[in-house]
Amino acid sequence: MKLTFAFCTFNRADRLEKLVSAMRAQECPVPFEILVVNNNSKDNTLEVLESLQRQPGAPLRIFTENAPGIVPARNRVLAEAHASEFLVFIDDDELPHPGLLNAAYDALENEAADCVGGRVDIDFATHGRPAWLGDDLLGFLAAIDHGGRAFWIKGEDTPVWTSNIAYRMAFLREHGLKFDARYNREGASASGSGGGEDVVMLRRLLALDAKIRYRPDMAVDHGVEAWRLRKHYFLRLHYLAGMRKGLHEYPDYPHKLFGVPPFLIMQALRQGMRALSMAVLARQGYLRQGMNATHALGLIRGLLKRQACTQNKI
Repeated sequence: MKLTFAFCTFNRADRLEKLVSAMRAQECPVPFEILVVNNNSKDNTLEVLESLQRQPGAPLRIFTENAPGIVPARNRVLAEAHASEFLVFIDDDELPHPGLLNAAYDALENEAADCVGGRVDIDFATHGRPAWLGDDLLGFLAAIDHGGRAFWIKGEDTPVWTSNIAYRMAFLREHGLKFDARYNREGASASGSGGGEDVVMLRRLLALDAKIRYRPDMAVDHGVEAWRLRKHYFLRLHYLAGMRKGLHEYPDYPHKLFGVPPFLIMQALRQGMRALSMAVLARQGYLRQGMNATHALGLIRGLLKRQACTQNKI
């Protein structure tokens, strides 16, 4: 198969018929298959997928990954798509715009990209957009919009994520690239951004001088569930991102208090006090400041966990 169009799914049986129909409606210069990895869904996902498998259109291959979490599911996609030349990823809470596969194929085949990503538009049609949710926060719901012109990505300041991305499989195989299991997310939280596995993959691609393309005509609508449209979600998202960074990435400073640099403790206190005062005074930007504070707390938690792991190994 020249091209595999894939997604992972968990407990979203009610979205699958519309999603697969939209995927099959895509035009592409070459035949393509649809590959889905069911990550131990507890609803009737498998029944719906098996019914869709019997319908006309692009062939649908179904696999169940028993290891919980988005990273094992995505790595299962990589394994099952090993024979394809190109792999296109979207998420199960999205719908592709017409022309997505054409744009991805053109970038990989004709522009010789190793990786290409596109626009992710947030769809607020179902639950509405809260008044407090500014444009500066949309990136934390996985929104991507780097403008209306295609360009080559050279750094992390213009990222592309697996919510809408395609790879040249030969490049992944040549360098043994997979998603980093240390940044796995399970259950409903797997659908949230900020887990870290996407960031690590982008960094590895950049370090290997991969040719990474942004194509604005490669676009999806990203449906956002109600639980992600709450301020608590943004605070927890940053706490977890900080914890993973502290556990896996933060520098090992020589002067520490129970495994935590004293300056980081002071920083977390300052961030927290500022967020609290801004919230009390209802000042603009208090949520963003609160996100900074919870990220600092997450860093401390991650460093404490790293310290405990180190001691257990001794």
